[in-house]
Amino acid sequence: MSETTPRIAEPVAIGTHRVGRGQPLFVIAGPCVLEDPDEMMAVAGHLADVCRRLGLGYCFKASYAKDNRTSGDSYRGPGAEAGLALLERIGRETGVPVLTDIHQPEEAAPAAQVATVLQIPAFLCRQTSLLEAAGRTSRVVNVKKGQFLAPGDLRHAARKVLDAGGGGVLLTERGSFFGYRDLVVDFRGLAIMRGLGLPVVMDATHAVQSPGSTGQVTGGQPEMIPLLARCGVAAGADAVFLEVHPEPSRARSDAASQLPLEAAAPLLAQLARGRELFLESEA
Repeated sequence: MSETTPRIAEPVAIGTHRVGRGQPLFVIAGPCVLEDPDEMMAVAGHLADVCRRLGLGYCFKASYAKDNRTSGDSYRGPGAEAGLALLERIGRETGVPVLTDIHQPEEAAPAAQVATVLQIPAFLCRQTSLLEAAGRTSRVVNVKKGQFLAPGDLRHAARKVLDAGGGGVLLTERGSFFGYRDLVVDFRGLAIMRGLGLPVVMDATHAVQSPGSTGQVTGGQPEMIPLLARCGVAAGADAVFLEVHPEPSRARSDAASQLPLEAAAPLLAQLARGRELFLESEA
């Protein structure tokens, strides 16, 4: 992948679906972090059914361990052993691919035994050793754009992954810092990242966060999630990333920025139609 010349890549395969130019909208969705196993299975099954009815590809997402916490007392997840076992069960019983974060290079290989997609958190998107370790697994890698990073600079992260042998790269927009404790999305970034020739993802839930705004945990404006999701799809996002919980108010992580599970089906139907209109405009 050239430093200066964008490379138009083939759409990336995730499970039985393809993500990228000319393809239907792809959905990455699930709770922020793994919680009750039965509830996680129910969320994955529900979202898989919704996406199947809409003709959309779907990947379940949840973290087995969260490292970027406002407070040291915040819930971080069940950990690698229990968390990866649960993700393996979800993937096996629902038949959908799964995505999870990794934070250290040594996490890449064990997580890749379970996850179809490895995710690089936004604050770690410049960490060369982590990106290369993810690439060496040959898995698809979703790199979230740092809140501090210009969208075009993600070409360096993508190059690290692909040069190490990665099976494909997704680039995710999740907002940039706008003053203290607030994020804003510059939708020009989606066009810039698409210009790198890689599939782009709109994270409409982390983009509504107000980091640390409540003192102990991150706040947010969840009522803005549908708006940002629709805008992202209209701007050319190939996939949408949504944190979804049956009852966000009791979620153990990111409670202020998750979409209620019951709201997922109508929103995804809107987004599917929006993607169709975007593809028509490009034809």
